[in-house]
Amino acid sequence: MQRDGKYIYCIIATDYDINLGPIGIGGRGDLVSTISFDGLCMVVSDHPLNTVVANPENMLAHQKVIEVVMQEFKSILPIRFGTIAATPNEIRNLLNRRYNEFMELLKQFENKVELNVRGTWKNMRMIYKEIDKEHVELQKIMTEIEKLHDQERKNMEIADAGNLVADALIEKKVEETETIIDALRRSAFEYKHNKTNGDAMFMNTAFLVNSGREIEFDHIMADLGARYEDRSDFVYTAALPIYNFIDLKIFPEKWEL
Repeated sequence: MQRDGKYIYCIIATDYDINLGPIGIGGRGDLVSTISFDGLCMVVSDHPLNTVVANPENMLAHQKVIEVVMQEFKSILPIRFGTIAATPNEIRNLLNRRYNEFMELLKQFENKVELNVRGTWKNMRMIYKEIDKEHVELQKIMTEIEKLHDQERKNMEIADAGNLVADALIEKKVEETETIIDALRRSAFEYKHNKTNGDAMFMNTAFLVNSGREIEFDHIMADLGARYEDRSDFVYTAALPIYNFIDLKIFPEKWEL
């Protein structure tokens, strides 16, 4: 039978032990608690010492624990999904060795939350018309294609046109994203771009925001939604842990970042 280790969710600073109840990852009802060293703690629960299955249930459980911790603490350092220590002493040794670093990070990100914004164009036909109008070279190629009778040559020109459109679409996404970022810049300390999916999604950006400025961020998003009502849809998350701005990767065999 596989023995249990300690699954790690995040790092916090507190002088008190906490118990968040039986919400641990894995569906066994494991209690979530803390292992501490001199006021620096890792939030953990029991879990078999094998690879954690990266299924939706486990990933949601991992996120839920961190969000529950967020409700009680002003600063947390989320740990990458799937991190397990063999024993409590391994955790205490790590906290001891990296004490100053972790404390400094907790201070740096105190009262900070992450808000993710996704922007999607409503009418791609309109976007492609704009691209066609803005790029003279593309217009020339399309005119040439209409005149060609050689199918092989025509296919080559169509492929070239497709590449131009793809490049122009990327450029347009960047420009439109920068316009939105400029509007949100006064409310955010930092931002990071994430991958977009499909042609219509032009932005997928995480913003680092002071937890006291979330209402201001809300108001700016409302103004953007009204300004671009006929052009774009915006979706943004409630406050999240700072996943995009810190990535603590702890390897059990070395216990190093």
